[in-house]
Formats: sequence, C-alpha cells, structure tokens
Amino acid sequence: MTWKGKWRNQYGSVVEITDDANRRISGTFKTALKDSGFYGQEIPVIGIHQGDCISFVAGGETPAGDAAVSYTGLLRDGKMETMWFVVADSLVKASAEGAPGKREKLSWWRSISTNADTFVRMP
Repeated sequence: MTWKGKWRNQYGSVVEITDDANRRISGTFKTALKDSGFYGQEIPVIGIHQGDCISFVAGGETPAGDAAVSYTGLLRDGKMETMWFVVADSLVKASAEGAPGKREKLSWWRSISTNADTFVRMP
C-alpha cells in the first residue's frame, strides 16, 4: 500500500504525500479554511506510517504567531480518518473595535484545539 498522492478533506484542504519510503512520510499541506492561520501557505509535513496507521506534523509562523498541527489516524475503506491537534502560541487582539491589534500570548489551555478530518485520495 502506498500513501503517496494527494488527499483532500471534507473542507477542501489538501495534504500531498510525496514520499512514503521506509515508513516515513514527507510532503506538503495546504488548508482551504480562510480562518486558519496557515491559509494561503503550503507548509511542509513530515511523519511516519505503519501499516494502516499514519501520523504527520507541520508547523510555521501565522499572522498571530507560531503554530504547529499534528494529524494521526487510520486508513479505513480507502479514507484517511484522522484526529488533529493545533497548538498556537498567541492570537491577535485589539483593545477596541477599529483599534490596531497586537499579539497576545495564550495560556497553555487556550492554545490547543482539536477535531477530526476525513481525507480521500484525489484522482
């Protein structure tokens, strides 16, 4: 089984796995979500796979600060079923409507979000 290829999730975001040799994953991720800090960027991903199990991570700088995302999941019925975690260092807040925003560090419990995505292989 090869993991190589383009995979699209239910929101239109795409992970492209370009190498899956030696149980390692490498490629790129591009989100389709405009409210994501990574929107408009193609970020490199690295990870591992073992049989039907896969995990990969990416990170970079967003307008609000540093962030990292990890996906871990299984191949089931031709779909990559994953859980993801995003850790964001800070957010941009304004003191009032129309005021310029500034970066504000987040406490650890506010810096993490999680959800699930289903990726299907693109033709």
